[in-house]
Amino acid sequence: MRSTTVPTLSLALLASVALLAGAPSRAAASATEGPSQVVQSVAQSFLQDLNAHRAEYTQDPQLLRKAVDRDVLPYFDIQFAARLVLARYWRTATPEQRKQFVSAFEDSVFANYGRALLSFQASHFQVLPTRTSPDATQAIVRTVVRRDDGSTVQVNFALRKTPEGWKAWDVIIEGISYVKSFRDDFGSQIEQQGLEAVIQRLQRGEKPPAIAVPPAKRS
Repeated sequence: MRSTTVPTLSLALLASVALLAGAPSRAAASATEGPSQVVQSVAQSFLQDLNAHRAEYTQDPQLLRKAVDRDVLPYFDIQFAARLVLARYWRTATPEQRKQFVSAFEDSVFANYGRALLSFQASHFQVLPTRTSPDATQAIVRTVVRRDDGSTVQVNFALRKTPEGWKAWDVIIEGISYVKSFRDDFGSQIEQQGLEAVIQRLQRGEKPPAIAVPPAKRS
């Protein structure tokens, strides 16, 4: 997987969206923001914090994890994403299995991609204008990630409207959906070995499947 797309995955897919804990003014604003505003606001907030504390986060990955949990995780609907990843297996999973899967999936994504955030720069990320009708409940926010060599990657965020505001649930990089890719990978293993095998695989910290990204065109 290309290094510039990895931070983008971390930015959006590391989490499930709710309200930003400990920041009531930001949480109140998120309930009234449109989908593109949510993506822009969350990215700006996190990247500003990253720029200010990059050295500390490099020395202590746990501090980076706390920042992600605080500034990103509340805006990504991990429960909804997990249900789509497991598909029909979510319905047959026990409440404890669902809880373990969500936790292990989230930890695995951060463990494998989180540190790549340290090299990410705000200037590499651009949110494109998005028009959403007032009664819409689903939206796609288009963004562009610029690599160091000047080439670009098209990254789309899928969001859904919840009582707490718009929340992301998937990242589509150059047309490749991470929810679908994980669903295909996990579904095959569940079919052969059962859900517990997938949960244990994630709990061991095994890297999720590498998903090829087509070469980006020069901007």
